[in-house]
Amino acid sequence: MKKSEKFNAAIDLFDRANAEDPNREIFEGKEYAKELLYAQRMTDRLAIFSPDTDEALQLAVRCQHIRRWEIPRDQYDMNRVGYLKWRNDLKVFHAEKAGEIMHEVGYDDQIIEAVKFLLLKKQLKKNDLTQKLEDVICLVFLEYYFEKFSEKYSEDKMIDILRKTWKKMSSKGQEAALELDYSDHSKALITKALA
Repeated sequence: MKKSEKFNAAIDLFDRANAEDPNREIFEGKEYAKELLYAQRMTDRLAIFSPDTDEALQLAVRCQHIRRWEIPRDQYDMNRVGYLKWRNDLKVFHAEKAGEIMHEVGYDDQIIEAVKFLLLKKQLKKNDLTQKLEDVICLVFLEYYFEKFSEKYSEDKMIDILRKTWKKMSSKGQEAALELDYSDHSKALITKALA
């Protein structure tokens, strides 16, 4: 399906914004801006998980972490309350940034609000597109970030994280998660978490 000029312009500006991330990640021998690589992984996973999906979801997936580094976690209390406040502030920040870029390339208010609705994770478990976004987020986390994450935390903490991740996913998302390629260490944690 041919993408509109507006869509391509928005994706380009999302990517340019994320290319400014000072945090770097090496993947398959190449260095990337961390949030740009994340955005590309999100789009790639959506294409596998739900190839014929809504334009608003395709846009939301690409900008879900837009300029995330501008609101660092360490600016908040290092406890559950601080974490939840940080996550909520990020959602609002991402929705606003995405809306500004979409407005700039000529999208109307209706689709801008649809993308913001998704980025704010409204009606999770009730809205099909919000749920698909959450499934893609969880799948990308499990595929690319879980293993490294598990090196930093205790087994009990990782099992708790896995159970919370699993709960957020649809049954289709859970099925897709079980088909991912994991290390033996990650497989063992997942088996324990789901037991």
